[in-house]
Amino acid sequence: MLPVNRRLVLPLVVFLAGALALAAAAILTFSPSRQGQSGTASVGGPFSLTTQDGKTLTDKDLRGAPFLVFFGFAHCPDICPTKLFEISEVLRAAGPKGEKLRALFVTVDPERDTPEVMKSYLGSFDPRIIGLSGDRPAIDAMIKAYRAYARKVPTKDSDYTMDHTALVYLMAKDGSFVGAFNIEQPPAQAAQEWLRHL
Repeated sequence: MLPVNRRLVLPLVVFLAGALALAAAAILTFSPSRQGQSGTASVGGPFSLTTQDGKTLTDKDLRGAPFLVFFGFAHCPDICPTKLFEISEVLRAAGPKGEKLRALFVTVDPERDTPEVMKSYLGSFDPRIIGLSGDRPAIDAMIKAYRAYARKVPTKDSDYTMDHTALVYLMAKDGSFVGAFNIEQPPAQAAQEWLRHL
């Protein structure tokens, strides 16, 4: 009777060990990084993309002031224009103290969102919002670095739209991740939160 029990216990032990290993891998993948004592997640990193004015912008160019990052696309029917309007209102509410503040609008659809398209699209919003485009590998690398999500979705008319993360990221003046930025709070309150990181 004892050998039979042993044969039953061994697969169970192997199964539990595998389950624990998977759980540990998930925790290590999605837990905050151990960099510093801040406990913030490992979000962000180096990038080199093209602005709506055709100039190269890197993460190093933004050092010295906190900035926002928002992923979207120019053909977005509602979420993107709403978020960009809200960001514009926060920048306006920041007043003269906010002249160094910048927000990045990073396209998830670089095949359509050329710098020229981005320039035309962003003309309706605050000029401190910088549109960023680039080739697909560079855009995908930034999406991955920010743990964002983007996926092409075909539409009935043989066209496509993009599903994407609607989170606004607040980055510190050294380029490190502060957290998700609540853009839906009153503009003056959001501006004060942003300015606290100057």
